[in-house]
Amino acid sequence: MHLRTVQATRYVTPLREGGSLPAIVEADDDGTYVLKFRGAGQGARALIAELLAGEIARTLGIRMPELVFVELDPVLGRTEPDSEIQHLIKSSAGLNLALDYLPGSINYDPLLSRPVTKNPDLASSIVWLDAFCTNVDRTARNTNLLIWHRELWLIDHGAAFYFHHSWNDYLARSEDRFAPIKDHVLLPLASRLDEVDEVFSACLMLEVLSQIVDLIPDSWLGDVEQFATVEEHRAAYLAYLMQRLKAPHAFLEEAQNARAQL
Repeated sequence: MHLRTVQATRYVTPLREGGSLPAIVEADDDGTYVLKFRGAGQGARALIAELLAGEIARTLGIRMPELVFVELDPVLGRTEPDSEIQHLIKSSAGLNLALDYLPGSINYDPLLSRPVTKNPDLASSIVWLDAFCTNVDRTARNTNLLIWHRELWLIDHGAAFYFHHSWNDYLARSEDRFAPIKDHVLLPLASRLDEVDEVFSACLMLEVLSQIVDLIPDSWLGDVEQFATVEEHRAAYLAYLMQRLKAPHAFLEEAQNARAQL
């Protein structure tokens, strides 16, 4: 498993609807990307959550824009008139993360856009993914779903895996039932959670999750006092994911119970 690394060549425009002030940038591969800055609010942990959840989604066959590592030179901020953006670029020098920009895509609106109403497998897959990844940010208020070429695409997973903002008792917290799933925008359509759970649980084997965790750059790890080395820190992520996959899945039961209450 491999992610490409590109060099940012031009800062195009900020996306101010995002709390962490992501931006559209151009890169040396002639691609255009939505860049998530390491120097923003939650730092590297938001990028780790984005990386893990995004690549787990891709492994499970759910549409995600390509993720790439982006090398950012602080010189890109010299011509930016906004001092906040200047500071963000300077504090994010080095390796960051970006999603491929989907030109012409529109936000999914549960009242107007219905590409999943006849596809309960897709809705169930996304609900399962977000319950497993403890992603609080897929509500009707903020769906973080795009429609592009008449297909549904997932974006913005920086709020997932919130356990890693405090590593105390992280293995115990891997059994979190994830009560926020009751607010998931696709929960009413997720009628095949049992079937999805069986398939996805078999897919996310140790080898697969290990390859995904190994994608985390060393420079994003090592800032947690509980772990003496980067290797220990990385191993803790894998241990959390494997523990969360152990049956029975409390997060699945929570989603089913929440759906029954709708």
